[in-house]
Amino acid sequence: MSTSAPKSSTTIQSLQVGCDIIERIAFSEQPMKFNEICEKTGITKSNLYKYLNTLTQNGWLYRSKDGFYSLGSKLAEYGLRAVNQENVIDRVTPYLQEIQKVCKSTVILTSWSHNGPVVVKLITNQHGLNIGASIGTALPLLSSSGKIFAAFMDEAVIGDWKSKQLAAMSDEQKDRLEAEVGLVREQGISFAREPLVPSISSIALPIFNYEKRLLASFGVVGFTDVVPKNTDDVMSQYLLKANKEISQVFGYKSI
Repeated sequence: MSTSAPKSSTTIQSLQVGCDIIERIAFSEQPMKFNEICEKTGITKSNLYKYLNTLTQNGWLYRSKDGFYSLGSKLAEYGLRAVNQENVIDRVTPYLQEIQKVCKSTVILTSWSHNGPVVVKLITNQHGLNIGASIGTALPLLSSSGKIFAAFMDEAVIGDWKSKQLAAMSDEQKDRLEAEVGLVREQGISFAREPLVPSISSIALPIFNYEKRLLASFGVVGFTDVVPKNTDDVMSQYLLKANKEISQVFGYKSI
C-alpha cells in the first residue's frame, strides 16, 4: 500500500488527510487502535480525534466497543453498490466467534442456494456433538434457518424449494408453519425444536443489508434444554442485540 501519492495543488488537504486515514485502516491486517493510527499517520492526537470522530459519525469508519477502528457501514454500502456483492462470511465470522463463546453452543451461518438454505460456516467447541448438519448441509423449511428464509426472502426466489417442502406436510403442519413464519417476520427471530435430530434444537436470525435484503441467517444450535424457545429468554435478547450489530455492518438501519 502506498499513502505517499503526489498531492496536487488543486486538492483539499483536510479531505486528503481523511482519505489517507481511511486507506491506512483499510489496508491494515486488523482493526487499529487510536494510538496506532496516530503513530502510523503522524497526525497530532487532537486533530486525529476530530478526523476519527467525523469519519465514524458519517459511517465511513466503525469504532468497536473496545476502541478498535475498522471500515464502517457506509463504505461497505459504497463498495457493495460498486461490485454488487457482499463478503458476508469474512465480515460476520468475528461476531459468530463471540456469540459462540457467550452462548457456549454451536453457531452456524447459512446462505441461500438452489437447494434451500445451506450451512456455509460452523463454529463449535463440541466436536463430538451431532447437530444433524455440517458445512454444505441443506436445511429444511421447518428448521429455524428455513423459517428465516421463508419469512424474509423473495417468494420468486424460494418458491420452488418452498413448494417441495410444503408438499410433504399435512394441512395442520402447513397452518402451524404459516403462523410461525408470520411471527418470525414480526419478531425477527426464529425457533425450531428438534428439526433434524432428537434433543437438538435451534434458534436463527436474519442478516440484512442496507436495502433490507436478506443476505444470510445465523443461529445457535444445541441441546433442547439449553436453546431458547421464545424471545423472553436472556440468550434470545442477546442474539437480537447481536443481530442488529451484524446487520449494521452491511448498512442496515433498524427503524
